[in-house]
Amino acid sequence: MLVKSALVAVGGATLAAAVTPLKVEGNQFVNSKSGDAFQIVGMAYQIGGSAGYDPSHGKDPLSNGDICKRDAALMQTLGINTIRVYNLDPNLNHDECASIFNAAGMYMIIDVNSPLAGESLNSGAPWESYYAGYLNRTFAVVEAFKSYPNTLGFFSGNEVINDVKTGSTVPPYVRAVTRDLKNYIKNHADRPIPVGYSAADVRDVLEDTWNYFQCAIDGDANDMSRADMFALNSYSWCGESSFQESGYDQLVAMFKSSSVPVFYSEFGCNTPSPRVFTEIGTIYGDQMMGTFSGGVVYEWAQEKNNYGLAQCNSDGTVELLTDYATLQNQYKKIDFSKVQGVKATNAKVTAPECKASLIKEDGFNNNFTIPAVPPGAQKIIDNGVSPKPSGKIVDISNYSVTQSVKDANGKAVTGLAVKPLADDAVNTPGAQGDSTTSSGTPDSSHNAAPTLAPQGAASAAIMIIPAVVALCFTAGFTMI
Repeated sequence: MLVKSALVAVGGATLAAAVTPLKVEGNQFVNSKSGDAFQIVGMAYQIGGSAGYDPSHGKDPLSNGDICKRDAALMQTLGINTIRVYNLDPNLNHDECASIFNAAGMYMIIDVNSPLAGESLNSGAPWESYYAGYLNRTFAVVEAFKSYPNTLGFFSGNEVINDVKTGSTVPPYVRAVTRDLKNYIKNHADRPIPVGYSAADVRDVLEDTWNYFQCAIDGDANDMSRADMFALNSYSWCGESSFQESGYDQLVAMFKSSSVPVFYSEFGCNTPSPRVFTEIGTIYGDQMMGTFSGGVVYEWAQEKNNYGLAQCNSDGTVELLTDYATLQNQYKKIDFSKVQGVKATNAKVTAPECKASLIKEDGFNNNFTIPAVPPGAQKIIDNGVSPKPSGKIVDISNYSVTQSVKDANGKAVTGLAVKPLADDAVNTPGAQGDSTTSSGTPDSSHNAAPTLAPQGAASAAIMIIPAVVALCFTAGFTMI
């Protein structure tokens, strides 16, 4: 039996500008045209893990338009409105992929770092890795993505602080990178683009990390080293948990006074497996929406750590896993017209002044003296990287998916295509049909036994789930 997708093939298409750039107002993301607060319904997107970023072979997660089209169509049906992409090569052209996700009504959150040497802060000795060559690459990533309307924001760091030891030295350098990125954006982008940090959910240092990055030095509301948003990678809700059992209640209590938007940059504990995603109703419910701005499910492509929703094969074919249908069914239970229809509060939120008293954990850095811009970097901030990558929305001649896709029961999904949305529209769960799912009993072999999963809320305080498992590369990277 063939399963028909509700998305029809689209032939020639005009230039699409589906999404409206978001802005930060207080502790909310806000649609500048509708005035509605925005909730992230996100997906971590890094096919191949760290190996999916391979500058020596001209490959990263947003460099192949056919693959992006395939995955955007499937994510559009699922209801995703934002992707998070971890490792990108600013030398490559991302126009086709960015345009496809834009047309599908999806924003992009971009990490500016990578696991390769010289392309991220060294958490053991951040002063050794904070130099002009490193910053040049982060600025190049900004240049490559700043002109896409669906670029929601940039992460200046991901889980660089994971214990008190790293918390003693790293925070000032993350603030310095944030400052430098924001000044670069101010000088070279045509709109403000938020810059923030993605934290490990290690409760010993989480609150101090948030306070260190959200506070304003000397109470300056225009402090450029202050984060515009704060996110956390959290796996404390496992299986049939609850608001209290998972520790989500503690997170809401912690962040209820936040002066910047807070959201999950990763979530989705994989014990038990297949997953049940019962946290969806709480994340997009009354208990959390006033404090959190949604979250990003970890992750799209199945890797060895068994968090994937889709088995993405080297020949371009895909088998959807049972987690895909389960997540889709959980989204169906939510009235997203109400979730996304909440007007922004427009409340003026004043950031706390940076003071040593904000920091509670002994040994965590409570000095807010930020490193000076390293030699040679200010010239790049002022004049721009050279040569400059450039990104723009382009015409997509055909939105049809050509690769073979099967559902979790092994049944073919046909007629699959991205459905370009109207200008200013954002993708919403349930809006694009759900006929990629099946009524048959899923084959349990499509989700293997869980690995690398935390064992409950208590373990969230001591265990880190890496956003992307770093692999070793022998290839070098050519700086621009």
